[in-house]
Amino acid sequence: MSHDHAHGSAGHDHTAGANQRSLKIAFGLTTVFLFVELVGGIVSQSLALISDAAHMFTDVAALAIALAAIRIAKRPADARRTFGYHRFEILAAAFNAMLLFGVAVYILYEAYLRIKAPPEIQSTAMLVIAVVGLLVNLISMRVLQGGQESSLNVKGAYLEVWADMIGSVGVIVGAVILKFTGWAWVDSAVAILIGLWVVPRTWTLLKSSINILLEGVPEDVDMVELKKLLLAVPCVKSLHDLHVWAVTSGKSTLTVHLVTEPEVNVEKQVLPEVRRRLAETFGIHHITVQCELEPCGQTDEGDHFKSATAALAEEHDEKSHSHQGHEH
Repeated sequence: MSHDHAHGSAGHDHTAGANQRSLKIAFGLTTVFLFVELVGGIVSQSLALISDAAHMFTDVAALAIALAAIRIAKRPADARRTFGYHRFEILAAAFNAMLLFGVAVYILYEAYLRIKAPPEIQSTAMLVIAVVGLLVNLISMRVLQGGQESSLNVKGAYLEVWADMIGSVGVIVGAVILKFTGWAWVDSAVAILIGLWVVPRTWTLLKSSINILLEGVPEDVDMVELKKLLLAVPCVKSLHDLHVWAVTSGKSTLTVHLVTEPEVNVEKQVLPEVRRRLAETFGIHHITVQCELEPCGQTDEGDHFKSATAALAEEHDEKSHSHQGHEH
């Protein structure tokens, strides 16, 4: 029997540092403009502008939480939390998603009330503030863009700013229409569109966060292909008790039991090849591999996994045949 543990954290730490700098810049810009937009929305009585300010507030909250999450995640592992505090970033992303849902519901309700009794709106002030807000959003998005692919935490903040950018565009269009037509209902219509635009993207973020919190398989890992890759390693006869999950974005972990040929040198022939293939194909560096000559007693979960992967493979084949038939 043999065990192997491989770790990879330096790249994650460097990425976290870059993400923290980006979040600080975006946080400063967004906080300053929040007060400008809120006051402008109240003075001009524009619900679209106030809704954009509300989204801007969630931007500030999201960026603050994201910054706090990165700082907490940097704390080293201890006797009570052996994986450290990386999971806090995912909690922050889930909280931001729920916050966005709440804001969207409020804006939709307020827009409904205003459609029935539209107030007088100062379209010029609405337009000027929305244009400045758009510029702030574009700068913040540019700053956060690099980190949103590697961190759900930063992705949550990026989506907040991105949604607010769309909101600013909507407010600008609404202000122009209102200025030349006098249609007060346009303001509420824009607010409704902003709310409806945010919800699907918020759901995507929440679903990804919950998947990590439930220790589900990372979205970029195909379990059928992963099993094939491991079974293709020379001298590996079978596998069981395979588990893949993520502590946080970009920090996947794998454990597996491999049944190998009796004459093989596991330390020199099997484990290095397993590490190399997992790192190159799936970017998984934190692994625990147990090699055995015969399957151990923990084969029930392996049997369940075998059934699950077989079902996935059949589904994949059916889709492939269906697609080929359609092309034909």
